[in-house]
Amino acid sequence: MRKRDQWLAAPLGAGLAAALLTGCGSEDGDTAGSGEHVVMGMSDEVLATDPASGYDPGSWLLFNNVFQSLLSFPKGGTTPQPEAAEKCGFKDNSSQVFTCTLRNDLKFSNGHPLTSEDVKFSFERTMRINDENGPAVMLASIGNIKTPDERTVVFNLKTPDATFPQKIASGAGSIVDHSAYPADKLRTDNKAVGSGVYKLDSFSKKEADFSVNGQYKGPAEAQNTGMTLKFFQGRQQQLKDAVQNGDVDLAYRGLAMKDLADLQAESLSGGKNLNVVEGTGAEVQHLVFNMKDPVAGKLGVRKAMAYLLDRSTLVRDVYKRTAEPLYSVVPAGITGHNTAFFDKYGDRPQPEKAEQALRDEGITDKVKLTLWGTPIRYGPGTVPGLHEIAKQLNASGLFDVDVKSTDVATYEKGVAQGDYPVYVKGWVPDYPDPDNFVAPFFGTDNVLANHYTQAQLTGQLIPATAGQPSRAATVGDFQKIQNLVADDVPMLPLWQGKQYAVAQESISGLQWTLDASTVFRFWEIKKSPTD
Repeated sequence: MRKRDQWLAAPLGAGLAAALLTGCGSEDGDTAGSGEHVVMGMSDEVLATDPASGYDPGSWLLFNNVFQSLLSFPKGGTTPQPEAAEKCGFKDNSSQVFTCTLRNDLKFSNGHPLTSEDVKFSFERTMRINDENGPAVMLASIGNIKTPDERTVVFNLKTPDATFPQKIASGAGSIVDHSAYPADKLRTDNKAVGSGVYKLDSFSKKEADFSVNGQYKGPAEAQNTGMTLKFFQGRQQQLKDAVQNGDVDLAYRGLAMKDLADLQAESLSGGKNLNVVEGTGAEVQHLVFNMKDPVAGKLGVRKAMAYLLDRSTLVRDVYKRTAEPLYSVVPAGITGHNTAFFDKYGDRPQPEKAEQALRDEGITDKVKLTLWGTPIRYGPGTVPGLHEIAKQLNASGLFDVDVKSTDVATYEKGVAQGDYPVYVKGWVPDYPDPDNFVAPFFGTDNVLANHYTQAQLTGQLIPATAGQPSRAATVGDFQKIQNLVADDVPMLPLWQGKQYAVAQESISGLQWTLDASTVFRFWEIKKSPTD
């Protein structure tokens, strides 16, 4: 397991460039695989099999196992290492010209060679399609891409971006076969052609089947001969029953918090032959305010809610302590984290201060609001959590709050259209750097769609942190960012999650895939024969 202090201030400038240019993990993967086939259940949906579209945990789980990126996060580490690349680095530590040399003889699962043309095509395709549900926003710093030969790729960035290696080590950097994907539209046949450790054999609403890719060349070694991923689509009790009955070898993401706590207690008491594995996590959830809403758009209303929110009760009663209270937009364990919301609004309800905030806004009546959520995408505790928050607000006598939820497609459409005054956004980081908890939320074309703009954030602080090679040197600016957000309250940080998996005793290796990189590595999971 990764210790948090190992990555508190990992530099992304000269140190990273040197490490990447020397190359590491260059041995070929075990293309045949070993061990037995593994069956895994989860309630997250995989919303896309085309990496130009998916920007959700389920889709990235698929991308990270089926596609290669130039770089990847090693198990237990957060500094990217060469993957499809043999070496990578910034030119003259400029944080603006990034060059990679590909490994020799790379091939896709269909046998086609993987060259610099495919890399250029993949990045430009994602940016060209610019799908509203895709990761193009992560590639916004790319100015142009040059391919002087079949093995060399040169990224010329519009502005300095020291986090670029981490961005392309994520699902956003997935490389596709240029002859198997249309250049200007998404592939919609639920098939995938990549060069990763696994190939996708079949995909349906019920399950996806993966086998080890014999063409793979990279640092990973498959500890199994394949994976079957069963989708429970929010059916928490069925997922629990499946892992208890041995219908799946492990359950990942989507167990109800109470069920997870029960299974953990059962395991510790020597009951069922199950192991509950806990890993480092940086998943966060926020309550987001539509700044154009006539009610939620008022600062006094947002401050009043901040004074009344009891995060400790929320994580205790709803999340059964599988999460921790979060008091800032940058979670604990990430460079620059502070407790801006704790410092400004406290950690227990303060009705008197909440009332004063409303009175300063000229509000004397009860504030009527609806909190919106969706039951699956951001975790099974989302809607129960909203009900707990509504209960806390209404208990003050200052609010009249109700809760509504809808399916994810309708929900995301409503968020984009500005239909909801207050709504939930969950976030599983793309890479473990404070930039990934700030730029996607408050930068240009951010994912919140809540109409919040702050000139100092977008014009000064975010660009300054992005261009700083030493991540330790960004701490002061990230502290300012967090304090500004706490002053304006465009969102309320709720909780920071942990990662859990529940597995049969025959399963090992999960400790190498539950870390802050959020890369779930199929290849590290091993199933031993049972008598």
